[in-house]
Amino acid sequence: MEPLLVFPDPAPPELAQALDLAGYAWKAVADDLAASRDIPEDGWGGAIVVADSDPESAWAVCRAVRKGDVPLEPLLVLVNGGQLSELELREDLFDDFCLSPFHPRELEARLRHLFWRAGVGARPELLEYSGLALNFETYQAAIDGRPLDLTYMEYELLKFLASHPGKVFTRETLLSRVWGYDYYGGARTVDVHIRRLRAKLGEERANLIQTVRSVGYSFGQSRWGL
Repeated sequence: MEPLLVFPDPAPPELAQALDLAGYAWKAVADDLAASRDIPEDGWGGAIVVADSDPESAWAVCRAVRKGDVPLEPLLVLVNGGQLSELELREDLFDDFCLSPFHPRELEARLRHLFWRAGVGARPELLEYSGLALNFETYQAAIDGRPLDLTYMEYELLKFLASHPGKVFTRETLLSRVWGYDYYGGARTVDVHIRRLRAKLGEERANLIQTVRSVGYSFGQSRWGL
């Protein structure tokens, strides 16, 4: 996956976090010269240009990457509400815009749409369910854009359950499928990890993991609505 060009350098912390959680590779550039000079070997995968703090430099970066021998796309520009008029007559310099401050999920949705429209497969494999997002490439998880601090086994357990919504698994099955057949821990290991996961998911999402009495655990609802 080719990295996204991001302006400015350093990238705003909220943008860096949103891209990292969504699993996008990216590299920040300081100006239009760096954008043209520091092109990766396989090219840029797209661009996100933040224009609210230094609009003159931001539009210079947009011009540099859109007026080159191979115009860069897709290109998303971030502006504040007072800059909407600046978008007029600059439609050739960007493909879409997002208002800043942005919500991580809105930013991700706009990027997803841009890549789909451009036919570019730059988005990593994600599992999304009711505000929960699991990135299979980076082993990161988030709720409504808020990162979850999960251990490796907590992530693996949540990933397994979320990959089979509505299906009930016994503790023994979870031990063998998540921990492995050579794991000799008891069923209490599963209970402890489930309790920790629910706590980290928070009150609003704790019920994503349901207890089925005398059987085991299930996640969410069946994708077939049963």
